Amino acid sequence: MSNGDMIIRIIAAVYCIIANVAAVALTIYDKQASMKHKQRISEAGLLIAAALSGCVLEYITMRIIHHKTKHPKFMIGIPVIFALEVIALIILLIVLPR
Repeated sequence: MSNGDMIIRIIAAVYCIIANVAAVALTIYDKQASMKHKQRISEAGLLIAAALSGCVLEYITMRIIHHKTKHPKFMIGIPVIFALEVIALIILLIVLPR
């Protein structure tokens, strides 16, 4: 593996960590805001956070704190986003020629 490949992998890993931490923060904030009747994060905003590679920890967080768990849009949608991201990653890493 070349240095360029290693740098790209490190950048991708750091991006995924940041995206997941941000998605968790948004989810926890939205849960707290809902309990305090304050300004909420839109459903679209939470789904966008998932689509920007924050889906894994956002889904786990929603399950742990019981937030949006009765909404099929989230309980089905986020795993679908994850599956699509995995498929895209497989295509990028394996199927496309170098």
